[in-house]
Amino acid sequence: MKIIIAGAGEVGFHLAKLLSYESQEITLIDTNKESLSYADTHLDIKVIRGDATSIAILKEARIETSDLLIGVTSSETINITVCVLGKQLGSKKTIARISNTEFIQHKDEVGFTKFGIDELISPEALAAAEIELALKQSSFSDTYEFENGALNMAGLTLSKTALFVGKSVKEAAHIFPEIHFVPIAIQRQGTQYTIIPRGDTVFKKGDNVVFITSEGGGEELCKLTGKVNAEIKNVMILGGSQIGYKAARDLSDKGFNVKLLEENKERAFEIADALPNVLVIKSDGRNVDLLDEENISEMDAVIAVAANSETNIMSCLVAKSKGVKKSIALVENMDYFELSHSIGIDTLINKKLLAANSIFRYIRKGEVVAMTKLSNMNAELLEFEVKAKSQICNKIIKYIDFPRSAIIGGVIRDGVGLIALGDFKIQEGDRVVVCSLLKSIKGVEKLFL
Repeated sequence: MKIIIAGAGEVGFHLAKLLSYESQEITLIDTNKESLSYADTHLDIKVIRGDATSIAILKEARIETSDLLIGVTSSETINITVCVLGKQLGSKKTIARISNTEFIQHKDEVGFTKFGIDELISPEALAAAEIELALKQSSFSDTYEFENGALNMAGLTLSKTALFVGKSVKEAAHIFPEIHFVPIAIQRQGTQYTIIPRGDTVFKKGDNVVFITSEGGGEELCKLTGKVNAEIKNVMILGGSQIGYKAARDLSDKGFNVKLLEENKERAFEIADALPNVLVIKSDGRNVDLLDEENISEMDAVIAVAANSETNIMSCLVAKSKGVKKSIALVENMDYFELSHSIGIDTLINKKLLAANSIFRYIRKGEVVAMTKLSNMNAELLEFEVKAKSQICNKIIKYIDFPRSAIIGGVIRDGVGLIALGDFKIQEGDRVVVCSLLKSIKGVEKLFL
């Protein structure tokens, strides 16, 4: 695919980096010389210095032959303008990053597609939604919902008390025949390798395992692994950023007791006026004594979403030392992901990854409805819609020539999530959730074309 990215900031650079690994033809546009120079020397892409809203610059990028134009500058006005111009100049599909979530809520009413914008994404709104899901499934480190929870992804680390440690996947299936979950990816403790489990794969203590669960599967998984899906009611948010504000607003609307700490006096008053049901305190979330004064030990969850990743990590470590059940940290530095998991932070949120996941489904072939990359794993989780012409349609799973480094985790049929094993027959209209190592994605895509 020929893809043009407007904006070489954190999200734009990360997208360009991921896409360049897949041998996509990428052109990155930005006015910042340093950002472009870094991208040019570190990535196999074309860079153009200039204003992405300039028709001449877009033509230089050969907009008329582009398959996808992505506007991810820091200005939503520029992103919208770029997409409108790009569509008129011949780009097949356009995606604009925005910060005003009202645009997403009313996109059908406003009719953005009429202007030439095919999709709107808000990394901040995606992060707030991720936080809410993490609180709902508090016992798991990684979570993702398909079709409003018809199927769920649940990631956790196996302790020695987990009932299936030492048993193979096949043995565990015989012992627990009524189970509503299936393992789809395993990362062994102390390694960087991702394993797609088969029947003879043995669960080991310390394994980071990702499961797909249908209705009731989360509760079963908790019982078998010794995890407790604790009820979260009292939440402390450290940082009044856009993500902090959106999370506080959404959680308070859902009935959570929310306390938000913001160091900047003006911003604290602004949030307090906008969110009357949230207790807003002008305070520095890094100050341990102040956190004690605000009864951090009585909180069920602490969400650290300040601008600094290190601050968020340290705040969550303080929270865990005070007995807080669930800690969630916003981490912008990708290198911190593995480190943070190993030292005990429950859930990590990364805006770049969330934005990339949201955009990547437009790049994958076949009818991809949703997708997410697995944290710290070299794998993707994709939801495909089965068409009548798809190779996989009307086939029994065990007879499908499926890549060895990919696995079907579940199927959503008529809105109901099902764990699909070998004798399951795929039908037209099914939504199939597949976990695949990156090297096998092209092979998986062919089955759904």
